[in-house]
Amino acid sequence: MEDFPSAQDVMALAPTSTYGDELDRRGQALHLSSVLPAVSAALGAPVPTAVHTRPKALQAALGLPDASSAIVVLVDGLGYWNLQHRLGHAPYLRSLVNDPANARPIATCLPSTTTAAMGVFGTGTCPGLTGMAGYTQLNVDTGSLGQLIQFRDAPEPEDLQRQPTIFERLNEQGLRVTSSGLPKFAASGLTRAALRGTHYLGNKDPKARILAAARSAREPGLTYLYIRDVDKVGHALGWEGEDWAATLERVDDQLALLHRSAPKGTLVVIVADHGMVSADPACRFDLGQVPALQEGVKLVGGEPRQVMLYLDDEAELSSVAQRWQDVLGQHALVRTREQAISQGMFGPVEERVKPVIGDILVSALGAATIVDSRSQSEQAMHLPGVHGSQTYLETDIPCLIDLI
Repeated sequence: MEDFPSAQDVMALAPTSTYGDELDRRGQALHLSSVLPAVSAALGAPVPTAVHTRPKALQAALGLPDASSAIVVLVDGLGYWNLQHRLGHAPYLRSLVNDPANARPIATCLPSTTTAAMGVFGTGTCPGLTGMAGYTQLNVDTGSLGQLIQFRDAPEPEDLQRQPTIFERLNEQGLRVTSSGLPKFAASGLTRAALRGTHYLGNKDPKARILAAARSAREPGLTYLYIRDVDKVGHALGWEGEDWAATLERVDDQLALLHRSAPKGTLVVIVADHGMVSADPACRFDLGQVPALQEGVKLVGGEPRQVMLYLDDEAELSSVAQRWQDVLGQHALVRTREQAISQGMFGPVEERVKPVIGDILVSALGAATIVDSRSQSEQAMHLPGVHGSQTYLETDIPCLIDLI
C-alpha cells in the first residue's frame, strides 16, 4: 500500500473517538458500536440504541448491503494496522482489504480492551452506559477490584451491564440469533453481560465452530462467531514475530473456509475489538518500585496500557494527577475522571457508572506500560503484546465486508 503510515504515525495518540450516526468526527458511524445496529438494518430489522438512533444511516456509512442472513465475526486483537503489517500471510483477508469499500479502519472504544469493547459491540452503546470500563475496575458493592473477563469479584453481569444487547432486541423481533464459540464461553460472565440473547453452539474444534456458523446461516437471521487466537498469541509472544504471523495464517484459513461454506447471499462482516502494540521493557514503570506513584492511591485498576486510579481522598485529586504526570512525563497522558468524561472517552456516562471509573485515568503513550509488582505476576508485568490505550495501532480496527 502506497500510503502505508510509518511506525511513528500508528503509535501516535489518536483523537478520542465519539458516538453517533454522523461522519464528521473520528468514530461515530465508523465505530465498533455501529456494527451490529448497521447489520440489524441490513437484515431488515433495524435496532436503534442509546447512542445510535439511525441504524440505516450506519448501514450506509459502513457500506453494508441488504441480506436475509448475516455472519458477524469478531477476531480478538486483530487491529487494522497489525493486519496491514502482516497482510501477506492472509490471502483471504487481503482479498477483502483490496476492495476499496474495506480499505479503511473504523474505531474501537476507549479503553481499547476486550471487556469494554465487547460491551460496546454487543449493545451498540458505550462504556459509560454498559458500566464495563476496564479489565479490572471498582466493584462499588464491595469496595474492591473486580475483573471482567471471568467476572471475578465483580457484580452479577446482568446487574452491571443493563443495556439490552442487539441480540436480545433482534430476538424480540422474531429473528434467529445464533452464536458459535467455545463451549466454556456459553454462559460466561462476559457472554451474559455483553452477548446475551443468542442460541449458543459450542464446539471445541475450530473447524467445527466455522462450519456450525456456516450451517446456521442457511436460515435467515444473524450468526455471531468469535475467534480468540490472534489476541492470545499476541499477548504471550508479541504480535511482530513469526508465531503471530502463523496464527494469522490459521485464522485466515478458517475465515476462507467460512466463505466457502456459507450459503450464497450471506453477508459476512469481520471486525476486531482492538489492536496491539509491542511493549518496550525500557519504558516499563513499576508502581511497586516508585513510592511517589503509590502516595494517595487506594486501588489500581485497568491494565498496563490504561490504568485507573482510585484515591484515598478525592481532595488530593489534582496533586496526585500532577505527580503522576511529572513522573511519567511524555510516556503517559494523565486525565481526571471529569476530564476524561468531558472529552467523551467513555461516551455518555450514567450516574451509576461514574464511581466505576477511576478518579484518575492514565493512558500509556509510545510503547510504555504501567505495572504493579505488589499485585501482578511476573508474567502479567512482562507481556510482550499489550493494548488498552489511545494510539492508532490500538484503536483502529478492520470492518471487512464480504457478500458471498
